[in-house]
Amino acid sequence: MSVIEFRLFNLLHGVKHRLMFGICKLAAIFKKMKTLLIILLTTIGYFASGQLSKTYLFVGTYTDGKPDKGIYIYEFNCKTGNLKKVFSGQNITNPSFLTLSPVGDYLYACTDTKLPEEGSVSAFKIDSVKGSLTFLNKQKSGGENPVYLTTSRNNEFVINGNYTEGTVSVFKTNPDGSLNTYSQIIQFKGSGTNARRQDKAHIHATVFSSDFEYIFFPDLGADKIRVFKFNLYEAQPLKSLENYDYTNVSGSGPRHFTFHPNHRFAYCIEELSGTITSFNYESGKLDSIQRIFSYSKLQEEYNSADIHISPDGLFLYASNRWDNENTISIFSINTDNGKLTLIGHQSTYGDHPRNFTLDPTGNFLIVANQVTNNIVVFKRDKKTGLLTKTGKEIKVPRPSCLKMRKYGS
Repeated sequence: MSVIEFRLFNLLHGVKHRLMFGICKLAAIFKKMKTLLIILLTTIGYFASGQLSKTYLFVGTYTDGKPDKGIYIYEFNCKTGNLKKVFSGQNITNPSFLTLSPVGDYLYACTDTKLPEEGSVSAFKIDSVKGSLTFLNKQKSGGENPVYLTTSRNNEFVINGNYTEGTVSVFKTNPDGSLNTYSQIIQFKGSGTNARRQDKAHIHATVFSSDFEYIFFPDLGADKIRVFKFNLYEAQPLKSLENYDYTNVSGSGPRHFTFHPNHRFAYCIEELSGTITSFNYESGKLDSIQRIFSYSKLQEEYNSADIHISPDGLFLYASNRWDNENTISIFSINTDNGKLTLIGHQSTYGDHPRNFTLDPTGNFLIVANQVTNNIVVFKRDKKTGLLTKTGKEIKVPRPSCLKMRKYGS
């Protein structure tokens, strides 16, 4: 073989090797692309079939004043009503009330409640894939026994109500969802005719109007619904509108408050009188139009608790606590004038229904019975509003608050 032939042979041999290497590399790339394509198509398929959609029930509890699991998360099946536990917390004391940020990425809890000392507000990050919480931080609440909190439209502020102290505290949030120390605290004064329960102001809820321009504070101790203007761009965003305050019937004890989905009506459940007051609503102003009894029978004392409206705006539900009561009252809503008509009562199959919620589809209503440590699922008839026990029930120690949210498609 001549020198030229030898060099040509080596050149062709090198080209062959490089060509084979290139082909192998391309094959590997195509294999990876095929794998990625399969994953992509599978993911799209899951989304299309709704299998990545999850609905969670968040449960707040009383822990007998000592650190415990406290907050539980259950995955809820919106077709069957089944509940499957996916998470329980740790080292949390009396997280008695919960609220979720508007897009569901953070959870805030009234913690260290019902203790003979200042309570706290705690922040958690929600992992909606795993259905779990990560503790971020907590701040002093500015008073004893925080009982209710809510967030502004885009989670810029968290507004908390301290029951025992009769104060409202305002927390600016950080970009990571954690809380700064409160930037504003408002002390209320007043009392009512029930000496045992109305010795002083007792704020029991903090509820924004649908446009987030106003916020309402039912004061059980003073028989008032306090009205404030909310200014997002102020460090102290709450400004009192005393002329807008609504004075409830003496001794009624306003507790929880909710707006109708059409934003024209509002409703307040009055704990001490077992009644619900209905309002016309416009731009921060409440005009009462009706007061209706919620219990199924007369009592020596009343202990009304929670109030919610079905997603379609056709029915209102309220919980009534007492030894021979423990019911959910069911009302139809006249969507023209906002008035209520009682259509029935449903036993909660437990004692002390402190809190309840409706699932996002409106097919189910879920009740937390605090004393009997059970959460009961009811099927809701969307046409009649009536409730039927499903047989689905879980045991949770001293449940006090339920929140639900759907994640995914």
